[in-house]
Amino acid sequence: MPLALLALAMGAFGIGTTEFVATGILPQVADTYGVSIPAAGYLVTAYAVGVVVGAPVMTLLGTRMSRKSMLALLMAVFVAGNALCAAAPSFALLLLGRVLASFAHGAFFGIGSVVAADLVAPHRRASAISMMFSGLTIANVAGVPLGTLVGQAAGWRVTFVLIALLGVLGVAGVLRFVPADRRPERVGVAGEAAALRNPQVVLAMLMTVLGFGGVFAAVTYIAPILTEVASFPDSSVSGILVVFGCGLVLGNIVGGRLADKRLMPMLCTSLALLGATLLCFSLTASHQAAAVILTFLIGVFGFATVPPLQKRVLDNAAGAPTLASSLNIGAFNLGNAIAAWLGGLTISAGFGYASSSAVGAVMTAAALLTAVASGRLERRQHRTASHPNPVPAPAPTEGALDRTP
Repeated sequence: MPLALLALAMGAFGIGTTEFVATGILPQVADTYGVSIPAAGYLVTAYAVGVVVGAPVMTLLGTRMSRKSMLALLMAVFVAGNALCAAAPSFALLLLGRVLASFAHGAFFGIGSVVAADLVAPHRRASAISMMFSGLTIANVAGVPLGTLVGQAAGWRVTFVLIALLGVLGVAGVLRFVPADRRPERVGVAGEAAALRNPQVVLAMLMTVLGFGGVFAAVTYIAPILTEVASFPDSSVSGILVVFGCGLVLGNIVGGRLADKRLMPMLCTSLALLGATLLCFSLTASHQAAAVILTFLIGVFGFATVPPLQKRVLDNAAGAPTLASSLNIGAFNLGNAIAAWLGGLTISAGFGYASSSAVGAVMTAAALLTAVASGRLERRQHRTASHPNPVPAPAPTEGALDRTP
C-alpha cells in the first residue's frame, strides 16, 4: 500500500478521535462551564449535525481545487476547530469549535476515499478504502480511551490540544505523501450533482443509513445495556468498548479484502449476520458472556459493511464521485442519529434498554432488502445493455404478401 494511504489513515485517526472522545469527557466539560450533562451532550449532537451539513458544503466549495489541496485544507480546518475547542472561554464557543471541526469530517473521508481508490489497482480499491478507514477504527481502540484518560488526568483542554497536533501531522502527511492529481477534474457543481441521479447511488446511500444505523441503535445505549441489563460494574464498560473497537478493526480489514473479490455477496452476507447478531443481543443481553461476545461481533459485522458501501457509491458515481462519496459519509452519521432516536423511543415506551438492539436488527433487515433490490436492478440493467431491443423490421409494402415466388 502507498505511503499516501498511511497519511490518510493518520488524518482519519485524528478525526475519529475527536468525534467520539467528547463522550468520555462530558463530566469535566460540564463542570468547567457549569452546565448539565445533557446540555454538555450537545457537543456530540452538534458534531453529528455538522458532519451531515458540512460534507456536501465543503465538497462543493472544493470542486475547483485539486483533491490534494482540498484534503490539506480540510485538515487545517480540523486543526482550527480543535484549537478553538481547547481555548474556548465559553460553552457556546466550544460548540462552535466542534461544528468547525466536524465540517472537515465528511468531505475528508469522502474525498479521501476517492484518492485512496485511485492510488491502487482496480481490484484493490475496497482494500485501499479500508486502509484509510483503519485510522477511524483504531481511534476507537486507542485514541478515544487515551484521550479520555488525558482529559481526566490533565484536563479536557489538553485532550483537544493533542488532537489538534494530530491534525497538524495529518496536514504534513497529506502535503508530503499524497500525490498531485494526475488529471484534476473540473466537473463543477452540476457535474458532481449529476451523479446523484443514478438510482444505484441513491440505493447505496439508503443501505448506508439503514445498515450502519443499525449498529448505532445498539451502541448508543451500550453503557446502560451493559450496566443495567447485563449487570456489569461501571468500571467494566470502557474495557468492553475496547473489545467493540477491536471488532471494528477486524471487520474493516476483512470487509475491505472480501469486497474486492465479490462486493454485493459480501455486503449482503455482512448485513444478514449483523441483523442476526443485533437480534440475538436484544434477547440475550442479560447474560454477561453473551453480551461481550455479541458486542465484539456487532463491531465486526457492522464495520465489515463500510468499505463495500463506500466502494459501491464510488463505482456507481464514476466520473464525478467526490460529492456522492462525501454525502455517503454524511449518510453514516444520518443513520446514527435516526437509529439513536428510534432506539430512544422504544426505551421511553418501556421496552427496556435492550430493545434498541432490536430496532437495529429491523433497520439492518431493511438495509438487506435494499441491497437485494439494488442487485436485481443491476442485473436487469446489465441484461438490457447486453441484449438491447432489436430494431423492428420495416412493414411490408402493399401487395407484397400476394406476390408468388
